[in-house]
Amino acid sequence: MKNALVLAATMAVPSAAMSTPRRLSQRDLKPLTAPDAPAATLTEPVFSARVVRPELFRQAYAALQRHGSRIPHRDRMAIVDFTAGSNQPRFHFVDLASGRSQSLRVAHGSGSDPAHTGYLKRFSNDFGSNASSEGAFLTDDYYVGRHGRSQRLIGLDPTNNNALDRAIVIHSAWYANEDMLRTHGMLGRSQGCFAVGENDLDQVFARLGQGRMIYAAKV
Repeated sequence: MKNALVLAATMAVPSAAMSTPRRLSQRDLKPLTAPDAPAATLTEPVFSARVVRPELFRQAYAALQRHGSRIPHRDRMAIVDFTAGSNQPRFHFVDLASGRSQSLRVAHGSGSDPAHTGYLKRFSNDFGSNASSEGAFLTDDYYVGRHGRSQRLIGLDPTNNNALDRAIVIHSAWYANEDMLRTHGMLGRSQGCFAVGENDLDQVFARLGQGRMIYAAKV
């Protein structure tokens, strides 16, 4: 993958509400493959500073080690660089053995960017904040809800430990599609979820699966 205004009321599409969940089948999740066995140790990982800034990578890697006992699969992880604007590919998927990475765009919460500038201004772990949270998340199970195919996330830090109860999930959304850049110069905003383009969701599911870490921060 190459490193790559509607009124605010229209752009802030609810992302936290969910309908009655249904577990997804393997057919639903294609091209998802079975996760690799967890790495026994993670020493001197390889990565490209051109993709993930070194300080952010160090923080993410430290979080992976700190929460290692709760993360079954530590062969790869995702890092969300909320320093970058929503028009930039800032959702980075990093293979820790090979150093290979791929990136795509992801929306942030409306409560994190009230003026809709395209840049995250603040994090929040509060209910009703509609904001993105920082810290390490564990990818959990899949379901079909208000936004179609989605994946639950468990917050591992004090800064995001309400994620599951806030229904902060991964899902796709029209306002995260690339054509938003042509018309508005930025993506729309979620209510705190990691919303990706409708054509990108399969890639996210395939690269993460269940039991891996997402680290989100602004450094």
